[in-house]
Amino acid sequence: MIYLDNSATTKPNKQAVDMASSFIYENFYNPSASYREGLCVSKAIDEAKENILSCLNANTNYKLVFTSCGTEADNQALISFAKRGNIVISSGEHAAIYQTANQLKNKGIELRLAKLNTNGSVDVDDLLSLVDDKTCLVSVIHINNETGAVNDIDGIGRRIKEKNAKTIVHSDGVQAFGKLYYKLNSVIDAYSISAHKIGGFKGNGALIYKNNLHLTPVIFGGGQENNLRSGTENVFGIKSFEYAARLRYENFDAIYAKTVELNKKMVNGLNKEYFSFISDENSSPFILSVSAKNVRGEVLMHMLNENQVLVSNGSACSSKNRYSRVILACGIDKNIADGVLRLSLGEDNTQEEIEEAVKILNSTAKELFERMK
Repeated sequence: MIYLDNSATTKPNKQAVDMASSFIYENFYNPSASYREGLCVSKAIDEAKENILSCLNANTNYKLVFTSCGTEADNQALISFAKRGNIVISSGEHAAIYQTANQLKNKGIELRLAKLNTNGSVDVDDLLSLVDDKTCLVSVIHINNETGAVNDIDGIGRRIKEKNAKTIVHSDGVQAFGKLYYKLNSVIDAYSISAHKIGGFKGNGALIYKNNLHLTPVIFGGGQENNLRSGTENVFGIKSFEYAARLRYENFDAIYAKTVELNKKMVNGLNKEYFSFISDENSSPFILSVSAKNVRGEVLMHMLNENQVLVSNGSACSSKNRYSRVILACGIDKNIADGVLRLSLGEDNTQEEIEEAVKILNSTAKELFERMK
């Protein structure tokens, strides 16, 4: 089986799992317990926060609250900072931002949507035209989860602050953390990340936010996470997240360089007679969005599955829709949008796998293409 859906989830890093396993069997104590063993586990959570923040050089000016996933982190950011006036988001945001923003719209907060460029990046001039003295929050995804387009969030954040210094700038960094060399800049007020995109476990994420900001809890109860996220902490998940992040950043250059080469092999190998490209040279090497010509992407995806190649036809969070909201927002025709496949790479992929996957992609697309004549 050749797995090319790493943007949906990654295989857990075995080394990180082994390193965290003591928090299942030995250090299983409740971190809220006041006896020594519980206090030691609580300290281990604090260490995880410091080590994850250090990956982004954010130990001094930022705090971190652990969540169940990137979606919860996005939700908490918007609910915390979108209090009045208007909010601005790009049309290319993940559903976790887009749907939450629409819920806030239903509660009386004005929602403004910025246009996209053809590769899925935000039209910066259009976004800035929507920011005014009543804009309380702007959220721009760091790497588009469907096309891989990279937004210059620092440059965008700087220009937003020039227009309105009080505007909170948030970015969904789920597809960027561990995959793009980036250190948090002071113009970014809050940043969402997720464990299972980099070899951690599903059910773990985090919201990073500036020291001077106040979060609104979205889960209430026992007051864990400094009263910001109640519920007994998933210590094993948190520690595996920490270790996966550390291992990822320790080997960042090698992983990134390898991924660039694998991406090039796919781009050069895919037959241009059957495939067009949505991702461009300014996209993350971890995501390659293509469209099969005159072929439904969903049909091709299932045929590839039968041939032992796993890909997606867009974001896993919106896979039930025939046309991707994000792809259409790029100005792409429905005929092209209907054929979209997302090929996403992970650190476990090999040259041999990509060569074989390209052969299968070409032959399967050709078979379908000729059927449609």
